[in-house]
Amino acid sequence: MKRSLLLFLFFPFLLSGQQARTTEPFVVILGIAQDGGYPHAGCKKSCCLTASSRSGERVMITSLAIVDPLTNERWIVDATPDLPDQLRLLDSVHPVGTTPVPAPSPLANHLGLSGIFLTHAHVGHYTGLMFLGREAIGARKFPVYAMPRMTRFLQTNGPWDQLVQLENIEIRQIRNGVAVRLNDRITLTPFLVPHRDEYSETVGYRIEGPSRSILFIPDIDKWDKWNTSIIQAVVSSDYAFLDGTFFEEGEIPGRSMSGIPHPFIVESIQKFNRLPEEARSKIHFLHLNHTNPVFDPQSQAHRQVIGAGFRLAAQGSVFPL
Repeated sequence: MKRSLLLFLFFPFLLSGQQARTTEPFVVILGIAQDGGYPHAGCKKSCCLTASSRSGERVMITSLAIVDPLTNERWIVDATPDLPDQLRLLDSVHPVGTTPVPAPSPLANHLGLSGIFLTHAHVGHYTGLMFLGREAIGARKFPVYAMPRMTRFLQTNGPWDQLVQLENIEIRQIRNGVAVRLNDRITLTPFLVPHRDEYSETVGYRIEGPSRSILFIPDIDKWDKWNTSIIQAVVSSDYAFLDGTFFEEGEIPGRSMSGIPHPFIVESIQKFNRLPEEARSKIHFLHLNHTNPVFDPQSQAHRQVIGAGFRLAAQGSVFPL
């Protein structure tokens, strides 16, 4: 199955490169897979063998980019191990070449990035920072936005502390519920969510542009553990990209799923089914584990999600702000 067909099956409303050339800000989905990617390393099961047999198909780890074409600024949320390929994907949607952007790092002029925002310290969400180090790009004071515990984790654990000591990165601390103004048209607000916070707190983000807002929660334990109404959060947003790691209980035979809690998609469908059709269509599931049957467009799980009025996020899709 060709990549373009795969993207269409996951999200039929994709903007072409020509359509994406606009002066309005927008978000680009750079990946939709769980931290291990898809195909998953070492997986010999049908889920990944099928994917591996498809020429050119690789689903990258969950991340998104925020673009303001008017100012030529771009930011990324989460630095995944797929960062090099995700930068190439971003360039294919909105290339900036060597045009300078307002950031203190030569890297920004080279890659067209004004900063990276992190959600938490699980391997799929921050380890792409390694590409900013002296073994790779050798960035200079590249802006990395992180919560207090995430900041301390990077400052006190190798090899990440080397990025700080050598000033490859410049950590800019963010706070729960305090909006960060990216420019005159875009704000990004972090908010705490319950997750396995072994090394850092975990946040989702609300991204607001001139016309639309986006809710981004790639990781959370369960919706009912959050002290905020996820229903209200969805209703008050134009798009909601939500944790869809697993489809249902028992998806990983021989392993207790209580140790890796996430809202099962079947639980989310049940919770959000009371929403009107317009609100349900805002919800796009991502952060999909390689075992998740929704990866197969012919599966009953895929049909169940779409039939209930929800969507599956698509790598490369564009959403206006």
